[in-house]
Amino acid sequence: MLGDLTLADIPPRLGLFPLTGALLLPGGRLPLNVFEPRYVALLEDALAGRRMIGLIQPADLSFDSDEPIEPVLHDIGTIGRISSFTERADGTFAITLYGVSRFRLLREQPTTRSWREGIVDASAFADDLVEAESSPLDRSSLMEALKHYFTARRLKTNWSTIEEMDDSALLVVLPMLVPFSPDEKQALLEAGTPNDRAEVLLDLLARGMS
Repeated sequence: MLGDLTLADIPPRLGLFPLTGALLLPGGRLPLNVFEPRYVALLEDALAGRRMIGLIQPADLSFDSDEPIEPVLHDIGTIGRISSFTERADGTFAITLYGVSRFRLLREQPTTRSWREGIVDASAFADDLVEAESSPLDRSSLMEALKHYFTARRLKTNWSTIEEMDDSALLVVLPMLVPFSPDEKQALLEAGTPNDRAEVLLDLLARGMS
């Protein structure tokens, strides 16, 4: 974990980065290209502070980005800490976010900035900040379901790399790797514990083969 962060390190207000189809789990790393001016401004402000932003999905998948009205957001998102970044000559960014903890969006805070800001609470997800004890995982069933899913969808991956991961890493990497729908990714994010996430993951893989 980055610097052994605690709840005391989580700011009560976060700049929000709404992004459909993005899943960042605690302990995971997500590369992003940031080019929209208001989110470039969000990153610049975050880099000048604690390097944290709130990655969160819009709740309305039919939202038209050309409309002036901002989309309603899901209640649960992920605090991402900017672990690395490259600023390009044109002012856009390539960044990597490290998943610190999930958060609940309590309400949005009016701001004069171009980006949205939320009042957030991560206390319900304090376990995201500690090293979880590994629980028994039906690894063979999970790997079998994953291979059937990838075969059915004609997807390719580096199986040797996946097979070398420990159980905890698998339950972070696989939900982020598999091309689930935005709603399915939100379900994985909101699963209470790693065991709950494993059950949701197995269910979604089974559905994807039907």
